Amino acid sequence: MSDLTRKTAVELSELMTAGEVSSVEITQAHLDRIGAVDGAVHAFLHVDSEGALAQAAAVDSRRAAGEELGPLAGVPLALKDVLTQDGVPTTAGSKMLEGWRPPYDATVVRRLKAAGVVILGKTNMDEFAMGSSTENSAYGTTHNPWDLNRIPGGSGGGSSAALAAYEAPLAIGTDTGGSIRQPGAFTGTVGVKPTYGGTSRYGLIALASSLDTPGPCARTTLDAALLHEVIAGHDPMDSTSIDQPVPAVVDAARRADVAGLRIGVVKELGGEGYQPGVEARFHEAVELLTKLGAEVVEVSCPHFEYALPAYYLILPSEASSNLAKFDAMRYGLRVGDNGENSAEKVMSLTREAGFGAEVKRRIMLGTHALSSGYYDAYYGQAQKVRTLIARDFTRAYEQVDVLVSPATPTTAFAIGDRIDDPIAMYKNDLCTIPSNLAGNAAASFPCGLADEDGLPVGFHVMAPVMRDDLLYQVGGALEAALAEQWGGVLMSKAPELEVTR
Repeated sequence: MSDLTRKTAVELSELMTAGEVSSVEITQAHLDRIGAVDGAVHAFLHVDSEGALAQAAAVDSRRAAGEELGPLAGVPLALKDVLTQDGVPTTAGSKMLEGWRPPYDATVVRRLKAAGVVILGKTNMDEFAMGSSTENSAYGTTHNPWDLNRIPGGSGGGSSAALAAYEAPLAIGTDTGGSIRQPGAFTGTVGVKPTYGGTSRYGLIALASSLDTPGPCARTTLDAALLHEVIAGHDPMDSTSIDQPVPAVVDAARRADVAGLRIGVVKELGGEGYQPGVEARFHEAVELLTKLGAEVVEVSCPHFEYALPAYYLILPSEASSNLAKFDAMRYGLRVGDNGENSAEKVMSLTREAGFGAEVKRRIMLGTHALSSGYYDAYYGQAQKVRTLIARDFTRAYEQVDVLVSPATPTTAFAIGDRIDDPIAMYKNDLCTIPSNLAGNAAASFPCGLADEDGLPVGFHVMAPVMRDDLLYQVGGALEAALAEQWGGVLMSKAPELEVTR
């Protein structure tokens, strides 16, 4: 493995600034790494080698001309295949969009390009972001680099696996119910869900519009903060975008000080159903933060136990509406258009062929929940529960600055273990869903390896709306303290992948 692929984004930036290496060399090293190991990992759906090298060469030219560049200029990144990139295949992990090349960039992508970030390609994901394991991708399952027989999380397993396999130092994910944080926990990487509205949804293929949030993924807290700063900010193209300054996330990551910070351990997110090794690493991390000067108390959020059923009414309802546009009439897959079938028949045949089992399940659930006579009983009640959960957060933040819990109840499970049990699969998101329903900021940071299986455990931090900086303050402090114990970040303990090329 090239030493360049082991470097953090900050280290790569420093090397380029010093003139010791070019962006083209860094990009080529990561493309070579993808070619060497992605046959086993399957993190990428499309690798844009030509485009990435052209972007890197442009950054090198600007640097050579003396242009002042941002801290991530020339650094490679893996992009989740749910965000549009002009001229690059974008499928959302579905046969419905196979071969589609968008004519425009998502706002997140436009900002990445403006910052000089080099986009390597598009990463695998559960179809239309519906899933917790990346097993629902129409293009095959992504494998966890820590153990290739296990899932990397979902829906953004491709982005987190690309980081853990050293195929990219940075990645972009989207988080609707935990799809950045849960894969981060399962792969020993950092995954951040910004405040809803803090990053633009323009150009994001919608799953649930009141929940979807693009966010940064990285191997270190500071790298994630630098990426967060690039992609965040108000966007007039998104009606839900918050018109406020971006929180000082980079300063917070560098400060990494929790002395005097009030931390609340959520009583309801632990106990029965949680893997002992996960709880052990979580409590050790809490104890470590206490030693660093944080004030830790237990906090009760009684309505969190209803978050899962509320979410699985709200999300399918919004998904059934958002996915209605995939009707074979405008773009994407078209089946049965032989001149004899009616438009309705073509639509039916196309949706039957183009959507996978999980997408169909959620469309049916959502359509039923929104149907006449059931709207108030299901969707309306779920929205009331959502309000109660938001009030739980409000009351909690009157007592503490941040809330913490395990990021997931267990470590990464075996591929195929839960694919036929939707309820067991949905329970992966027990800890992450409340923050999506409330719209506040949340993140998962590595906190060790579980005793039972030697797999990564995530430490989940939840902060008030537009206090994303607090996430990085806690994550940075925890990372620095654990690095002293481990002799580096958790990823340094990951097993080396066999070259498959």
